[in-house]
Amino acid sequence: MKEIHEIYHQLKEPKKVVITMHQKPDADAMGSSLGLYHFLKQLGHQVTVISPTNWARWLDWMEGTKEVLDYELQKKESDAVLERTEWLFCLDHNHFSRTKNMAAKLAEIKCVKILIDHHQEPDTPSFDYGISNTGKSSTCEMVYDFIKESGHQDKINLFVAECLYAGVVADTGSFRFSSTHASVHAVVAYLKEVGLEHTKVHEALYDNFLENRLRFLGHVLSNRLEVNYLLNTALMWISKQEILKYEIKTGDTEGLVNYPLSIQGIKLVGLVIDRDEERKWSFRSKGKFDCNTFARKYFSGGGHFNAAGGRDTESLQDTVKKFKLAIEENSSLLQ
Repeated sequence: MKEIHEIYHQLKEPKKVVITMHQKPDADAMGSSLGLYHFLKQLGHQVTVISPTNWARWLDWMEGTKEVLDYELQKKESDAVLERTEWLFCLDHNHFSRTKNMAAKLAEIKCVKILIDHHQEPDTPSFDYGISNTGKSSTCEMVYDFIKESGHQDKINLFVAECLYAGVVADTGSFRFSSTHASVHAVVAYLKEVGLEHTKVHEALYDNFLENRLRFLGHVLSNRLEVNYLLNTALMWISKQEILKYEIKTGDTEGLVNYPLSIQGIKLVGLVIDRDEERKWSFRSKGKFDCNTFARKYFSGGGHFNAAGGRDTESLQDTVKKFKLAIEENSSLLQ
């Protein structure tokens, strides 16, 4: 994988471009993709954003979501676009497997493939150019850097600013995570200068749900939260029946895993949700407990040091047992 700055001089030559992200995209995945989309369009590129799956409806306020293709629902149209593309940007994921049913197609197509991501252990042989920097707060911050360092900071208009800010604020936990370096605040300061109304974005991200979600959160925190004070760990588990009962949609569980971190002394939180084909895990930690290593070792996952995800094909009951055995094995790291 060559350094990403080697394509800067090629940006002025219009290309057919596809931008894609990981499945079930969050604010950083969608924000970085649409931020790059609005930037490249200003340079004359023909740009299409393709999401591997559907996304949370509370992301629809971002300018450009109406033009995003859903690969699962629009596979024929998406494949046709992918077969014609000259450049493929892969954002907020570092391995094609994170794109679910798109993975085989992305590996197969012949085009220039470009990575912009901040997760650990990238699959660099799959990309022609790229940058992978785990020290960055978000992929949105990295897209901002890409635009600025390529000499086109003046192309950061209000649409670009809103999309990039959404990912920055979401992936930094509203600027409280350790990844919030001085550079993050410098990015936000510039976005404010171009007209960003940050309150508007915050409301769109955090005050944009239905009543059923709030009642669901109350149920989970009251009835599905287990706290192990000896191991400084919290566990939440959600069954398929509860997902159906409360009519939970994509994105409605976003941020739920963070709630138990507010409990004094808790260093690791695990949240597992019973999905149709597998059990999906989310992990969050404080301090020196490595969620990425934990997720890779026990749950075929990965991510960041203090935030990661995983999966398991075993039953909900069995995967919960596996988690409890895993934290026992790591008890010395949780003290």
